[in-house]
Amino acid sequence: MAPFWWSKEESHRGTPVVVKMENPNWSMVELEGPTDEDFLMAESPGRARDKGRGKNAKQFTWVLLLKAHRAAGCLTSLGSAMLVLASAIRRRVASGRTDTDPDQDADSEPRGGNPAVKSRFYLCIKLFLFMSLVLLGFEVAAYFKGWHLGAPHLQLQHLWDMEFDGVKGAFDWVYSKWVLFRVDYLAPPLQFLANACILLFMVQSLDRLILCLGCFWIRFKKIKPVPKRGPLDLESAESGYFPMVLVQIPMCNEKEVYQQSIGAVCNLDWPKSRLLVQVLDDSDDPTTQFMIKEEVQKWQEGANILYRHRVIRDGYKAGNLKSAMNCSYVKDYEFVAIFDADFQPAPDFLKRTVPHFQDNEELGLVQARWSFVNRDENLLTRLQNINLTFHFEVEQQVNSVFINFFGFNGTAGVWRIKALEDSGGWLERTTVEDMDIAVRAHLHGWKFIFLNDVECQCEVPESYEAYRKQQHRWHSGPMQLFRLCLPAIIKSKISIWKKFNLIFLFFLLRKLILPFYSFTLFCIILPMTMFIPEAELPVWVVCYIPATMSFLNILPAPKAFPFIVPYLLFENTMSVTKFNAMISGLFQLGSAYEWVVTKKSGRSSEGDLVSLVEKEPKCHRGVSVPDLAEMKEEIRQQEQKAKKKHNRIYTKELALAFLLLTASARSLLSAQGIHFYFLLFQGISFLLVGLDLIGEQVE
Repeated sequence: MAPFWWSKEESHRGTPVVVKMENPNWSMVELEGPTDEDFLMAESPGRARDKGRGKNAKQFTWVLLLKAHRAAGCLTSLGSAMLVLASAIRRRVASGRTDTDPDQDADSEPRGGNPAVKSRFYLCIKLFLFMSLVLLGFEVAAYFKGWHLGAPHLQLQHLWDMEFDGVKGAFDWVYSKWVLFRVDYLAPPLQFLANACILLFMVQSLDRLILCLGCFWIRFKKIKPVPKRGPLDLESAESGYFPMVLVQIPMCNEKEVYQQSIGAVCNLDWPKSRLLVQVLDDSDDPTTQFMIKEEVQKWQEGANILYRHRVIRDGYKAGNLKSAMNCSYVKDYEFVAIFDADFQPAPDFLKRTVPHFQDNEELGLVQARWSFVNRDENLLTRLQNINLTFHFEVEQQVNSVFINFFGFNGTAGVWRIKALEDSGGWLERTTVEDMDIAVRAHLHGWKFIFLNDVECQCEVPESYEAYRKQQHRWHSGPMQLFRLCLPAIIKSKISIWKKFNLIFLFFLLRKLILPFYSFTLFCIILPMTMFIPEAELPVWVVCYIPATMSFLNILPAPKAFPFIVPYLLFENTMSVTKFNAMISGLFQLGSAYEWVVTKKSGRSSEGDLVSLVEKEPKCHRGVSVPDLAEMKEEIRQQEQKAKKKHNRIYTKELALAFLLLTASARSLLSAQGIHFYFLLFQGISFLLVGLDLIGEQVE
């Protein structure tokens, strides 16, 4: 409602403001244009100036009141959010479930590895936490005793003054010995380790900058892989390029997404006589096996599709693919396209990828980009989208254009079968069979192409538990592979530059050095420098360079700029999982051989099936259209039988949270602004992740 003074006659002059309070959380302001009387008033400037000044003052007061009302609404929303967060923390702590408890979820893979090996890393973190708590209490007492905690040289001056005066209490004597001990024995090695990590940090940042410059150059020059014969037309199949293509869909206990992948592959726009689909089911659940087999049978009336199930499930995904490639009819096919169970290729996928192989006998792989149907589901999926968008648009694209080599992503790619056979086929020796076959193919001289404009829809993990397991496999496997492939790389006949790229850039810098320095520098060394101030980390290392690198990482996903600070903090938080995985793979510890199928939500399944039902399929299937009501009933029964999911407490992340928060308290005593804020917010980030509050929340 408008203020009462606007009802006066003079309210029609000037530029009135009409305020509509339709919602207590927001406001809308409308401005009217000047009337004829406003122009007439210009002839008497003195009168207009006085009245306009009073009116503008009233309007300005009302705008301030609106701003205050909006701020109060924001504070109310913030208070509600804090109450919800506190309630979630209380439920999480009350449940008492941690990552050390056995997984009781239905259809979950058994946890592998040696528990004793897993606990060593956690014990080291707890040791650092215990030391930091003791030192914090010691430093607080010294602070009230008059020691200058903000400047190490003043501490030494204070120590010398006490020695000269001969006045020293018991506490001062103990603290002076501690200061001398850390100056002589602790600060030098800690500073050396910090300098080494800073050097690695700068090298990795330079590599990231060069990749971004390469991506900018590709965009500026509009560099794009183009097939030599151009697009295909199915109407002229006699003169077109339609080689024999085998499509494989490996899956294991993925009943949430199998229908959408099978339906999408069977609708690929390719001559039926030149396309064969293999559904490679490694499920050990009889119900899931039956559901997948029944879906395949529905599609067999309109597509060439086969169902394969292994009784002996050796070698995980690599063993599954290897078994399928041993079929006698595979020799009739020239190319093989691979899609994981949650991937949904567009109908023109093969028409946009396979033509690149024509008249290019050196080409072994064409890789497409991933897009994510659930990228806006929660904060975790948004942060993953930033990482993977940078990976595809920058890393994969730049390596494809300038080196013709990159790591195969395991899915949404088309291989020349001859390249697979020439490289030794699929091997079960690591948990990253996709990277393994890519490295061996590169050593045999095959070239790769990445198509940034060809996308294949899929899902990213929505829960932190699933994402954590996925990242552990993705970071332990490359270290296993590096140990196995290093002799072959050295002995290979590729150029020195390609050997350097494989050993230093591909493996050491991006797979080993990155998780090593990010965990060691920001989660261990930085907190320790708060208690050993003689070893220092410059402000540009703590703030400016990480912020710049985060800015570069987020450039390919400009809509995610509001999440740049959470992204920076979350990447450092994930370093504990990546570091642990890297060490496990490098030294072949028990957890390095864990393979857990990433859990899928299947949120897009129902919508995709509806679109398939409404759309007239390319191949007539008769009565093979899936019954949505029946499917919903089956899923409901499965959910009733399944055991309830739950969130967990992650002990390593929680211990590191308290370590960083303790260090931030010590930094506050030293009045170190940038270091304090970084440690505080990083500690809060670890706390939220440790309480499993970042991903999917199970009520």
